[in-house]
Amino acid sequence: MPGSNPLDLVRAQVVGRVMEDLLEQVDFGRVDEGHQGELSSLCRTLAQEHTSAAVERQLGGPVGVETLAKDLANDLVGTRSFLTLLQHGHVSDILVNGPGQVYVEQDGMLQVTGVTFPSADALMRTALWMTARVGRPITDARPMVDARLPDGSRLNVIVPPLALDGVVISIRRFRHQGLDLEGLVKEGLFPEALLPLMAGMVDARLNLLIAGGTGAGKTTLLNALSQYVPDRERVVTIEDSAELRLRLAHVVRLETRLPDAFGKGEVTTRMLVRNALRMRPDRILVGEVRGPEAIDMLQAMNTGHEGSMSTIHANTPRDALDRLATMVGMSDVNLSERGTRSQIARSLDAVLHVRRLHDGKRVLDRLSEVGQLQGEMVAMQDIFRFEEGPGFRKFVATGVRPTFVERLERRSTVIDPSLWRLHHVAPAPS
Repeated sequence: MPGSNPLDLVRAQVVGRVMEDLLEQVDFGRVDEGHQGELSSLCRTLAQEHTSAAVERQLGGPVGVETLAKDLANDLVGTRSFLTLLQHGHVSDILVNGPGQVYVEQDGMLQVTGVTFPSADALMRTALWMTARVGRPITDARPMVDARLPDGSRLNVIVPPLALDGVVISIRRFRHQGLDLEGLVKEGLFPEALLPLMAGMVDARLNLLIAGGTGAGKTTLLNALSQYVPDRERVVTIEDSAELRLRLAHVVRLETRLPDAFGKGEVTTRMLVRNALRMRPDRILVGEVRGPEAIDMLQAMNTGHEGSMSTIHANTPRDALDRLATMVGMSDVNLSERGTRSQIARSLDAVLHVRRLHDGKRVLDRLSEVGQLQGEMVAMQDIFRFEEGPGFRKFVATGVRPTFVERLERRSTVIDPSLWRLHHVAPAPS
């Protein structure tokens, strides 16, 4: 496997740094075989800039650097279609399933591209420099890598023999400028009539859980809601990969760390949540809760950090609470099932469930209030829901007035009383 040889790793690290510059300087959509000489010259210049004397000796002196530059230029011409995708701002996901099959997600829909790699080796070298540029090169000891690229995109690579049909590369792209709530209204995620309520829930320091499937818009909604956190408050964010782009005055961003090839140095979400409690936060935003950190997040919400928010993978609001209970059970805190659900009921105020429809559009599927513990179950009631059927899509008020309205009114958030009546709030975009 390329990358197992120490010289391969040195080359990949230099190539990774060179590629970072090339992606900024070169429009690969305009590069072809006729530009080979220019590309080689630019690669040579950048390779020399990024090569120390010690590294040059490892590469075999100036001749070794020259060879690296030529090899890189050859690879770039062969992989220029893939590199063009990396520069394409309208693509949200790039999915490479071996050298002959590349998919992208655009406007919420997956579609196959005509992009291919010249060979399996060319794809392997691409995977190697992409992982090396973030300091986590693919090796025999590390055949899977999950990391964040310099532009904030999330990179996942898995190679043979674990990937049976060749190297698999998955890249999740993120907006450099996140949408605000008004932008989500324009995109049809929820109707404009709900805008004062959504903003008011954040301002009134309700503890919110955003649920949904992969790519449903959970992080996008969390980002947009955060704009209504007052600037006077200190916010600590905790993520596996830094996706949140908060436009706030006082934000501390924390990111987990995977273990190294020897299983050392891991920093988990739970460790960061516990540390965040010692950092005098007003609110804690957990990018996604997926393990035993659930108990620490709930305790934070219930002990002076109101207004905290997180996301969770779940198909319904009820499933979200059930998953939370399961995650609490994964921790070393010995709570009974009833005690766990009581903690959830006391900590959370509302669940916002988002869903991606079959045509790629994303909607706020339900806004549900979390109530008190009733028997062994946490009471929940839908305040708004999305409905669809043959020829119609609509947002509907259920007729339930949530109990947290008084908290919004104390913060001078004015909600039209008619919003709570049973009626169609607005048609959803078709």
